[in-house]
Amino acid sequence: MNKRLTLGGGTLLALALLFIGLTVLFNYALRGWRLDLTQNRLYTTAPGTDRVLTSIKEPINLYFFFSEKAATGIPEFSTYGKRVREFLQELVSRSNGKLHLHVIDPQPFSEEEDRAAELGVRGVPLGAASGAQFYFGLAGTNSTDGRAAIEFFDPKKEQFLEYDVVKLVYQLANPKKPVVAWLSGLPMTGGFDPRSGQMRDPWLIYSDAQQLFDVRPLDSNAKVIDPETNVLVLVHPKELSPATQFAIDQFALHGGHILAFVDPLAEGDMSGAEAGNPMAAMGADKSSHLAPLLNAWGVKFNSDEVVADRGHALSVTLRQGEQPVEHLGILGLDRDSIASDDVITAGLSTVNVATAGYLEPLTGAQACQPLKGSRACFEPLLQSSSDAEALPVARFRMLFDPATLLDGFKPSGRRYVIGARVTGNVHSAFTAGAPQGVTLAAGQTALKQSAKPVNLVVFADSDMLQDFMWVREQAFFGQRMTQAWASNGDLVENALDNLAGSADLISVRGRATYQRPFDRVERLRRAADERLHAKEQELEAELRDTETKLTALQSKKDSGSTLILTPEQEQEIEHFQTEKVRIRKELRAVRAGLNENIERLGTTLKILNIVVVPLVFAVVALLVWLWRRQRRRAAPANAQPVAAEAHP
Repeated sequence: MNKRLTLGGGTLLALALLFIGLTVLFNYALRGWRLDLTQNRLYTTAPGTDRVLTSIKEPINLYFFFSEKAATGIPEFSTYGKRVREFLQELVSRSNGKLHLHVIDPQPFSEEEDRAAELGVRGVPLGAASGAQFYFGLAGTNSTDGRAAIEFFDPKKEQFLEYDVVKLVYQLANPKKPVVAWLSGLPMTGGFDPRSGQMRDPWLIYSDAQQLFDVRPLDSNAKVIDPETNVLVLVHPKELSPATQFAIDQFALHGGHILAFVDPLAEGDMSGAEAGNPMAAMGADKSSHLAPLLNAWGVKFNSDEVVADRGHALSVTLRQGEQPVEHLGILGLDRDSIASDDVITAGLSTVNVATAGYLEPLTGAQACQPLKGSRACFEPLLQSSSDAEALPVARFRMLFDPATLLDGFKPSGRRYVIGARVTGNVHSAFTAGAPQGVTLAAGQTALKQSAKPVNLVVFADSDMLQDFMWVREQAFFGQRMTQAWASNGDLVENALDNLAGSADLISVRGRATYQRPFDRVERLRRAADERLHAKEQELEAELRDTETKLTALQSKKDSGSTLILTPEQEQEIEHFQTEKVRIRKELRAVRAGLNENIERLGTTLKILNIVVVPLVFAVVALLVWLWRRQRRRAAPANAQPVAAEAHP
């Protein structure tokens, strides 16, 4: 018996030592292994992230400045700071030694603070009295003295954490930025605003493009497109000279990539504003002029009509103090109207457009299929709903009441294409050769058809680029911060990334949010709110009805008996008070029912987590114990007797 107990104790000791040894071994052998069971794969890096890390050729140093001690009193930043640090460590482990992470907790008035400011990481004040700064940013340097920085991690932008960090790494790993030639008929670069009489900032989309690309402004009278250009951007092109159109045409035929934004009515067009006459500015021609080139590329754009869409209309407030009204020309396109099978638009949630036109494929263009011969491929990216109609642009020029757009509105049942990709071989818009005044370089000939397939992305709206269409500004620790409420910026950056030849960042952008709301609780709350709202309306209706009856009774009284209530009035008032008490009681019952349903759901979850799950494990453990006990009892009965050795 003692021998069996000693053997059991030794076995347990051996198992404990084996467990400890395996734990230590797995900590090293399986370092970095993860099992992501979240619904949206939030903790799994995107394929583009892995490709960016693989493409790193020279070492990159990352400096994570985080005031960890100061963050202990701010749970939101403490938790998010840990998440950022773990994500950076994950990238380092996947980079094959190319990324080197330095975690720094800058102390007040230290050299680390100076280093953070030098690298572009911004500190925010914790309090005017202490003068201390809170740091929560990332900076990076490469072997060629290149620098990039995320000056502050905003917890509200947590779903963009991977994209922001990987973009910084991509910039450092690819110091030579793709060249983007930018021709715009809108004031995107900032400057003086004649309408407000003040200086204006550059549009956010233009500023963001400058961070990722070598953006070179292109004049509307340019005769040559820089041969180094990777992507040509055309924003609301107007009255381009024949020489400029010819240069654009030849750029496309040589296989150049083009991103175009045309518009039947560009609200950002400053035409006529210089004269100081608002009516002249509203009546000026604000349509884009690119029809000859688009027609040659297989795209028809009608600058005389605007898409009015009741299915995607947004509510707007034209003047302060007025109630929001539905505007059929300002649209919020949802996932059903955004192509999910194109790398540019995949993953986008909402794209806002205003007074947009529509695009159609011309003869020779076809649905996006494998190219045959010289036929171009026309692939819709953005579309309206079927509850839409094309209205004359004149109805939107001097529109004071958006509600009038419903007058005579008759949906065509057609889905209008607002954005499209065109690829394939096309013909030149200048079939007769170079226009007058254009001299070709020695040995150069004008192409009559594309030498390489054209790659064009075109949108029938330019207002979608304006800041107010997709971002809102807010103060954050005394600093100006912008927060996107639509995916317009992502759409443009996706298009530029794709057309510039690098789609690695696209798969990173538009990750799902980390916030997981209690959907069932919200549904219960909304249902109860609807019932509550109905009861409130019932109370108001009965109140108005009672007041009307009281007024009618008062009008029948004599002028000398204004202070004496008749039996009818007393009965009516008593009836009203009774009804009022009854309805208020029902309102309280609705609120109590709401809390009861939510509490019942919470109780159910608690029972499942605290009682049912442990009970299931306990039952399983008990069954295993009984099974093993039964086996031990059966073992002696099945044992064979051992013959005793005979001794002489």
